[in-house]
Amino acid sequence: MLNHTTNPIIQNIMYLNNRTFPNTRLRRTRIKSWSRKLVQETQLNSTQLILPIFIIAGTNKKIAIKSMPNVYRLSIDLMVKEAAVAAELEIQAIALFPVIDKNLKDNQGSEALNPNNLVCQAIKAIKKAKINIGVITDVALDPYTNHGHDGIIIEDEIANDETVEILTQQALIQVEAGCDIIAPSDMQDGRIQAIRTTLEQHKYKNIMILSYAAKYASNFYGPFRDALDSNKNLADKNKKSYQQDYHNSNESIYEATMDAAEGADIIMVKPAHTYLDIIYKIKNELNMPTFAYQVSGEYSMLELLAQTININPIKLHHESLVAIKRAGADAILTYNAINMAKELQNK
Repeated sequence: MLNHTTNPIIQNIMYLNNRTFPNTRLRRTRIKSWSRKLVQETQLNSTQLILPIFIIAGTNKKIAIKSMPNVYRLSIDLMVKEAAVAAELEIQAIALFPVIDKNLKDNQGSEALNPNNLVCQAIKAIKKAKINIGVITDVALDPYTNHGHDGIIIEDEIANDETVEILTQQALIQVEAGCDIIAPSDMQDGRIQAIRTTLEQHKYKNIMILSYAAKYASNFYGPFRDALDSNKNLADKNKKSYQQDYHNSNESIYEATMDAAEGADIIMVKPAHTYLDIIYKIKNELNMPTFAYQVSGEYSMLELLAQTININPIKLHHESLVAIKRAGADAILTYNAINMAKELQNK
């Protein structure tokens, strides 16, 4: 039973109730812009932003994504230029997502193990350009499979252990190409331990693992799948057999704790804005670096709302990102990273 006399929140309320107006005027610190800044609890800056980039084969290609306003698929040469702009704005990392030609997709995701695949080419191009920015690469098979799932299918089931073997090879290939952070987003059990063990065996002890530990089977991923052309392959199927149930909260702590024990350096929560409670819970329970992904549906929702009510979308994005930061995220993946960084630096 709650003891009201010792509960600090109740004590604080009782203390404030004993103070009489106008002794307490909460508006005093809000009246001037400088005083609001002095007491501001949460601050967002460009060093806390990560830019996801969709990459395609070819040269000088920039293809709009209909379901994601102002977001494009970029060929590697243009991706390098975009990364340079991001670095100039003090964005600390980019996250690469490949759009694979359908002729390269099969039921095993074989192209993921090609050491000269699109992602590996992109990593090498960034490193050759000597851009001072971190490179995060996705470890999952959904861009490479003809069925759109993150793993291989055996007897109508996503085969966990067999998939982990492939993911481990995929991670090693990306690391050998020069990436800085491996980000397994597949949600297969045991893949963090397998990847960490393999990296240690190959003397890549300083490569970070960003684990998508709390990745929910969300309805907000649709535009992302459009961007990767995986929606068509996935069709009416879903990923509920391996991504987390969005009705659950405690499960995220269990998963994140397990991944941390297996060797993850950073925990990812995805989606972000609609899962602020999960960010808060993981950050407070584990007290380790925690990133959040403002996913495609969350991004597009704000862009479309801005069009509907005729407001500058940067205002909506800023409020959303501050909420994510306020919940406890140390860094945020957002498709609006460049525009937001410009806005923050102007301020």
